[in-house]
Amino acid sequence: MSVLLDEKDLQKLIVIGDRILIKPKTPQSRTKSGLFLPPGVNENEKVQIGYVLKVGPGYPIPQVQDTDEHWKNKPEEPKYVPLQPREGDQAVYLQNSAIEIEFNKEKYIVVSQSAILLLLRDEGLFE
Repeated sequence: MSVLLDEKDLQKLIVIGDRILIKPKTPQSRTKSGLFLPPGVNENEKVQIGYVLKVGPGYPIPQVQDTDEHWKNKPEEPKYVPLQPREGDQAVYLQNSAIEIEFNKEKYIVVSQSAILLLLRDEGLFE
């Protein structure tokens, strides 16, 4: 499934819940022995690699309601269990759980945290 978005600014995208926005890594066009691969070969792989661009807030935690304190009308901010991926991580994810979107003629992937198999984090990458 592919979705086409017309907005120009990637910063306006808000990732919801346990979802992660990933920029797929450009696939190899050659094998290790030097043979050229036809287009579309890497897209059929079950496992893909990409870079984490945005991360949702996480899994929402239900609020505990105190029924004894009716006078308390203060709405509380929602609380979340944070996700493990961070922006800049390299993620290995399941292709069949991914949703492809096109944004500014670029291909991006949205996956839930459960579709990510492992992360590679380089702490000094953005310093």
